[in-house]
Amino acid sequence: MKIILIGYMGSGKSSVGKALATHLSVKFLDLDAKICAEENKTIPEIFSTNGEIYFRRKEAEVLKKLLEREESYVLSLGGGTPCYGKNMQLIKNTASVTSIYLKTGLLQLKERLIVEKDSRPLIQDLKTPEVLEDYIRKHLFERTFYYNQSDLTVLTDSKSVEEVVHTVVESLD
Repeated sequence: MKIILIGYMGSGKSSVGKALATHLSVKFLDLDAKICAEENKTIPEIFSTNGEIYFRRKEAEVLKKLLEREESYVLSLGGGTPCYGKNMQLIKNTASVTSIYLKTGLLQLKERLIVEKDSRPLIQDLKTPEVLEDYIRKHLFERTFYYNQSDLTVLTDSKSVEEVVHTVVESLD
């Protein structure tokens, strides 16, 4: 069993992923962390030294390697991962994979990301809450097509990590 968590940044993929993996007694993997480990660089360093195209190719390569593993795990993807290349198709065509879209509303995402802004390079230069909201809205519009191809959708607004994990576990049964 492989569970792939998909969703926009701030949707809780890492928090829910860790708790879900613990609940299911399987390994938790984070795609961005795996890429950083292989490259021995942070995501912003990869973007600045090699560019986004290089990063997206590396992302697809690491994703493919992880999907080929035999072990069970919960994998958290980067927010853009399903939207590039054939990543979503690869996920959907891999046996024993359940993809789960952690769907979080615009206002909830804005609230979460405002407090995390400084630790997120893609949004740290957005000056006002209104600019951040417009940025999120644009991305959600572009990415929802891909996110909606997930096997399951779990709404996360106003839910604790434990409540989301409970909903996911119930959906898997």
